Amino acid sequence: MIGHLILRLSIWFLLTSDVSLTNIIIGVIIALVLPRGYTSPEKLKDWVKVIIKIFIAIPVAFVEAFEIILRPHNQEEIIMEKVKLKRSPLLIFLDIFLITFTPKTIVVKYHEEGWYEVHHIKPRKK
Repeated sequence: MIGHLILRLSIWFLLTSDVSLTNIIIGVIIALVLPRGYTSPEKLKDWVKVIIKIFIAIPVAFVEAFEIILRPHNQEEIIMEKVKLKRSPLLIFLDIFLITFTPKTIVVKYHEEGWYEVHHIKPRKK
């Protein structure tokens, strides 16, 4: 309980950049009112994996951008990627963001049946 309160207050102070008495009172009220829920270890593992993928995607995006500049990619295809089972809407959004973040791929459509339709570009085969 105290850990959640401290974390939420820290985020509140970072967002507002104000440590006046009034702001502290507002922050404590908001921290206490916000709902708290139990997070299962499986969901926590999924979040850790997504955060790691985000950190990996940043340098990959730069490498792909330079590849496209140096070697034009004229061939394109649409591929279907399976969504991992039991993903929350926020994790699905982050999956789509990660796929679209790299310059060579973009999610064209999300199918409710559990598939991403992904547009992918490749260099022309010789």
